[in-house]
Amino acid sequence: MLHSEPDLQQLARAIKQWGAELGFADVRIADVDLSHAEAGLQAWLDAGRHGEMDYMASHGMKRARPAELVPGTVRAICARMDYLPMSTRPDWRETEVARLSDPQAAVVSVYARGRDYHKVLRSRLQQLAERVTQAIGEYGYRVFTDSAPVMELPLAEKAGLGWRGKHTLMLNREAGSMYFLGEILVDLPLPVDEPASAHCGQCQACIDVCPTQAILGPGRLDARRCISYLTIELKSSIPEDLRPLIGNRVYGCDDCQTACPWNKFAQRASVPDFDERNGLGSASMVELFAWTEEEFNRRLEGSPIRRIGHERWLRNIAVGLGNAAGSVKGDAGIVAALRARADHPSEMVREHVAWALARHTSD
Repeated sequence: MLHSEPDLQQLARAIKQWGAELGFADVRIADVDLSHAEAGLQAWLDAGRHGEMDYMASHGMKRARPAELVPGTVRAICARMDYLPMSTRPDWRETEVARLSDPQAAVVSVYARGRDYHKVLRSRLQQLAERVTQAIGEYGYRVFTDSAPVMELPLAEKAGLGWRGKHTLMLNREAGSMYFLGEILVDLPLPVDEPASAHCGQCQACIDVCPTQAILGPGRLDARRCISYLTIELKSSIPEDLRPLIGNRVYGCDDCQTACPWNKFAQRASVPDFDERNGLGSASMVELFAWTEEEFNRRLEGSPIRRIGHERWLRNIAVGLGNAAGSVKGDAGIVAALRARADHPSEMVREHVAWALARHTSD
């Protein structure tokens, strides 16, 4: 399909307006040449820093070549959506840090306390893509939300949504990093936006705060040590030497984000989907550890947490309960909760429970 240049300029402006109406905080457009990112991706994979995330390696350089993934692609419409719950208080970062010091608290990443972002963004990106169809007729497109081998951060960076911080997450001067990204790959030669410049300067708060030292240097992450990887992506046992460093983080980790000065500008979500459910911002580990598999599946329906399954949920919380021994060793409630799971059918759960009990009952 042929489009005249004035039409494309007007269409690009309309796409951004439609995106705002759908709840996106910003929508920008990039070309899809990611050749500059290929060497870094290959080096990261060669070093094995992707851990058990085999899908990262299986697609090889296709991740950096959107036109190979979706033939005909010439542009990426990149969107971001803020996810801090609407009721988030101005001192939310201090509150999150304080919970890390509470030996009974179950700390769940802020992004995971509401509805699964995959569902929210995908639906709204699809609506945006269909709005374009209504305006110009049929065209080639495909919607992505962290759901296929697409290097969304380099694309978002090219589009001008922000810059890649030293923790490898996207940063924006007006919104910090508390947002999700999504893309629509299209065959329309839309006008592209200017990339954003970096503004981390000499700050390395994210590197210094990382509990497991997973950030090896500016922009260099070893996923195998990252608590988000260990509690979400890792399917097997958590390495014993890393368990004490996880503390009471039972799903994901926000430390590098709460430490980042730019997140004083983090924006509240414009949609209710990311509002907290099941009290996950204030729940105790003993409370969550008691959930049966049926209860886990029912309560977390529509939540990103449900993807890890009940077994890994128990594994993660067992580690947190074991780490509580550093402050409340031998706590009767914690010990009773662990003993109730000591004979769990899963060998992995039993192993982590035994480790945690040993920390509470050893001399």
